[in-house]
Amino acid sequence: MILSFHYSTSQPINQSTNAMYFKVVTIFPQMFDSFWNHGIIRRALEDKKIFASAVNIRNYAEDRHQVTDDRPYGGGSGMVMKPEPLAAAIRDASQTLTGTKTVLLTPQGRVFNQKMAWELATSDGLILVCGRYEGVDERICHDLIDYEISIGDYVLTGGEPAAMIIIDAVTRLIPGALGGEDAAEKDSFSDDLLEHAHYTRPGNFEGQEVPEVLLSGHHQEIEKWRLESSVMRTLLKRPDLLLQNKNLNRQQRDILKKWRFEIEKILDSQ
Repeated sequence: MILSFHYSTSQPINQSTNAMYFKVVTIFPQMFDSFWNHGIIRRALEDKKIFASAVNIRNYAEDRHQVTDDRPYGGGSGMVMKPEPLAAAIRDASQTLTGTKTVLLTPQGRVFNQKMAWELATSDGLILVCGRYEGVDERICHDLIDYEISIGDYVLTGGEPAAMIIIDAVTRLIPGALGGEDAAEKDSFSDDLLEHAHYTRPGNFEGQEVPEVLLSGHHQEIEKWRLESSVMRTLLKRPDLLLQNKNLNRQQRDILKKWRFEIEKILDSQ
């Protein structure tokens, strides 16, 4: 069964202060049908933690073929998204949602990260504009776009996958969306560190045992182990996060000092 969470764009929405509103402006709204209907996004929609819909840009094209792109001035390969239907779609979405931020998904934007996800989560809603082809007419960016965001230094066919990533990341930060109120705070990158290692049953997998402390029932020792695991995984896998983190607390610094001492002992023994 496919759920329908789309709402009308014909009149302003009575926005709840406890919910986040997403509108995706795209020429392929059907790409989001499956996205709305699975996992955390589906549950958040059912629980009215978020409301979401996809706006079809083609509906705002005035010609009978619903053309949304044209050749670029000055020549060159590819096509550019026309400004008229795109602007009309964005304005319509803006009129029905107040207090929102409009985001253009583009390779030229700021690179998306967890800090930006928290920033976006403070908005009442987001209008996510999905670029296609060689990009959008530059004049769209002047008055209609609040943020230009990229999800990484690579090229996608369109902004739709990027919009899904941002909706997923922001939804996780909405209170109650994950079930546990502190679940999002413990995710990787929430404190500029990777999350600690995880284990589940069986206790022995192909000769590898679960760390004994996790079976001890001693919650203080378990939290201590998890903190050390978080710091060391970050050091081994993403040392750049530690280099840019200027807010390491005393416990985190002590863990790094202890491991520096152990590493120096190993080097001295060689």
